[in-house]
Amino acid sequence: MQRVRRLRLLSVGIIAYMILALAWWSVLLVTKNRDAFQAKAELLQLGMAAEQRIVTGAEFVASPEYAALESGYQMQEWMIIGEAIVFVVTLCVGIYLVNRSYRKEVAAARQQRNFLLSITHELKSPLAGIRLALETFRKRVLREDQRERLTESALAEAARPTNLVEDLLLSAKLDTQYSPNLEPLDIAALAGEWVGRLRAKYPGIEFVLRVDGEEFDVLADRYGMSSVLSNLMENAVKYIGEGHRVELVVCERGEDVLIEVRDDGLGIPDEEKPHVMEKFYRVGNEDTRSTKGTGLGLYIVSEVVQAHGGRVGLRDNHPRGTVFEICLPFGEAAPLPTDDT
Repeated sequence: MQRVRRLRLLSVGIIAYMILALAWWSVLLVTKNRDAFQAKAELLQLGMAAEQRIVTGAEFVASPEYAALESGYQMQEWMIIGEAIVFVVTLCVGIYLVNRSYRKEVAAARQQRNFLLSITHELKSPLAGIRLALETFRKRVLREDQRERLTESALAEAARPTNLVEDLLLSAKLDTQYSPNLEPLDIAALAGEWVGRLRAKYPGIEFVLRVDGEEFDVLADRYGMSSVLSNLMENAVKYIGEGHRVELVVCERGEDVLIEVRDDGLGIPDEEKPHVMEKFYRVGNEDTRSTKGTGLGLYIVSEVVQAHGGRVGLRDNHPRGTVFEICLPFGEAAPLPTDDT
């Protein structure tokens, strides 16, 4: 880090020197150009006076020869100033582009580091739990109820790396060749399935399903929309504690199906809202964060919904919390662009 800071200071010093040198040479060229003009003007005036074509200085200034000489040197002066301005603008644009690329590289490296740290934790914890359950089975004779609880715990731990691998595979498809497998899908029924699963998984959190309407059949990819609902609701659970509430609303908005996931957690700061859908982006400071995750969930939500021709929105919940909303068309999904064009 210290080396990078030194390189940046060195580059800033070099750029400042270049700008100061350019300003010095520009002033010097303009001054020399004016001196040359005055010398040629005096020489021309002496020649015209010797030929008795002029008598006074006013006649010389009004002569066509002086006007042509002055016009030529004014053009040269504007060329010097113009080239200096173009050089400075080009240099500033180049500095901006280089700094933007540098910031992107730093952000990408930080995201990669954070992703490796988070995925290591996401894999290490459930594997340790599964290993502990297996060692308990091997070393102890358990009652039937104990075996049942331990088995359920091991299966729950095994589901975490399975879901992580599925998210990684879906994320890779979204970057290359994801195409929704469209089929008639009842969004309200699918939402009910996920609310039931999460109620069993998180008994300390209140899950509420509200369906305003009768039919919510759309052409959609069941696997993709399941990933959307699970990621949105799991994301809400990460940032609220026990005793809080997650509400899933399915209703109509014009010709679209509106899906809202509302929580009463801490909410998302305004400066972070434009970035939460970015790949690997996670809210907060990575060094002090206690929540789990890899930063893929909301990215998957955004990409899958857009592939279905829908829209994803984000706003504050009142009095506190966050609302994610998804609009899906009742009709057929919009066609995806291909790489053949």
